Amino acid sequence: MSLLLNWQRMRRNPVNADRWMQFKNNKRGYWSLWIFSILFLLSLIGELWINDKPIMVSYQQNWYFPIVEDITEDRLGGDFDIVTDYRDPYMVKQIEKEGWIIWPLVPFYYDSINFELTESAPSPPNHINYLGTDDQGRDLLARLVYGFRISVLFALTLTLVSSVIGIIIGAIQGYYGGKIDLFGQRILEIWEGLPMLFMLIILASFVEPTFSWLLGLMILFSWPSLVSVVRAEFLRGRHLEYVKAANALGVKDSKIMFKHILPNAMIATLTFMPYLFTGALTTLTSLDFLGFGLPLGSASLGEMVAQGKDNLHAPWLAITAFISLSTILVLLVFIGEATRDAFDPRKNP
Repeated sequence: MSLLLNWQRMRRNPVNADRWMQFKNNKRGYWSLWIFSILFLLSLIGELWINDKPIMVSYQQNWYFPIVEDITEDRLGGDFDIVTDYRDPYMVKQIEKEGWIIWPLVPFYYDSINFELTESAPSPPNHINYLGTDDQGRDLLARLVYGFRISVLFALTLTLVSSVIGIIIGAIQGYYGGKIDLFGQRILEIWEGLPMLFMLIILASFVEPTFSWLLGLMILFSWPSLVSVVRAEFLRGRHLEYVKAANALGVKDSKIMFKHILPNAMIATLTFMPYLFTGALTTLTSLDFLGFGLPLGSASLGEMVAQGKDNLHAPWLAITAFISLSTILVLLVFIGEATRDAFDPRKNP
């Protein structure tokens, strides 16, 4: 309830209303946000339209939903107490004797192999595999959708967590200044001097990376991005009259920092965050392309680029990877430009 009230107050705030109108006035950014949001939403519900399991099965007037539960063969007319393979012609025939099957639009998962290819893999686009298959016979559209989803979720999590860490550290440095700021800046200079990509490759070579492990490693090197921005705002804000008055009245430092100064510092922070998101996505793609990213076999945009490089005789692989990556990055850049314009005080009198 409190979140809803805060949201309503924020919408009524004339400053925020002006910023939203300024964002909408940037047509490229506004429509890019809509397009990107729709694509991301479609990827989040990918199991409903891209899956190697049926959406719904009716057998002997009983309804089953294989995308959310495992159904054994003996419940669908089979012989064994094992999870049903819905691509087995025998099981399909048994089900259709006394029922029916509703398949997703694309009957493949990101790791399922099409064993009924009429050409050697990688096979070109056709009426079954709309974008073709890769060199292992896996559907390219399925890998694109799931790779897009995991890349966006990874970049979004990385951006949010590293932003929180960077804001806290930058706020402490800027507010207290002195030796804390001096010591923090020296550590920051050393940390930013480390080659992030090479360090990630070296660390990833010791163990097989997972989503959470790789995310933790990248957070270690991503948080300094916002420290300097937030620090500068706090260095300026701590000398303002209302901050000095709050100090004189005995208000706690934490309350002054995060209730009075931080809202002003968030303007520069929010302007910078779309570019952090873009950088996180491209870094993950680069690591996957080099073979140091997500576990082998995972749906990945970087792995699609590597497939295109390794199979020049199958141009649909490189074309799909190029168009998808360029479209995603262009949309994100346009959203970032619109966000920058929305928070530009010169455009919001």
